[in-house]
Amino acid sequence: MDKPVKFYTDGACSGNQNDDNIGGWGAILEYGDIVKELHAGEVNTTNNKMELDAVINAFRQLKRDGLTIYVFTDSSYVANCFLNRWYVNWRKNGWKNKKKEPVENRDRWEELLSMVEKNNVTFFRVKGHVNLDSPSVNADRLFQTFVDNNSDNMALLEPFGMDDFRKIIDKNNRADELANIAMDELR
Repeated sequence: MDKPVKFYTDGACSGNQNDDNIGGWGAILEYGDIVKELHAGEVNTTNNKMELDAVINAFRQLKRDGLTIYVFTDSSYVANCFLNRWYVNWRKNGWKNKKKEPVENRDRWEELLSMVEKNNVTFFRVKGHVNLDSPSVNADRLFQTFVDNNSDNMALLEPFGMDDFRKIIDKNNRADELANIAMDELR
């Protein structure tokens, strides 16, 4: 089995609920010792669109399908769609959500789903914007929360310890920095 490709992604939007806003996304792709960073942004967008774009643009970098991919994201919107299989009912219900309303960002979801389905993809939910070295942060508790939130998939990461967790948090924080760089470039 090939070693997994790892994506660390984040999206951001300054003024998310305003008519005039700036959004950005950042993604880090990692395959063994090879690391590639990406970022871009757009105006008049939403945080959820930027979260989706981070993952979509990471997938666009791949040269082939059939890969094992681990996606680490602090977006509950993205992670929960896959962890809870929301997309199954969306498709079954003609792209309507539980409230019988059209699913937001359908075009992005459809693109992302088509890429996910061509690969062996596992999503991991990460706590975002964390400084594990801050005295006010309980790193052990956050570690356990990560393990608990991703319990169905943790065997894929074995052996998994605090150093591995720190790396995931550091990469997620860097993806956030990249999203902010993208927004700064649009200002």
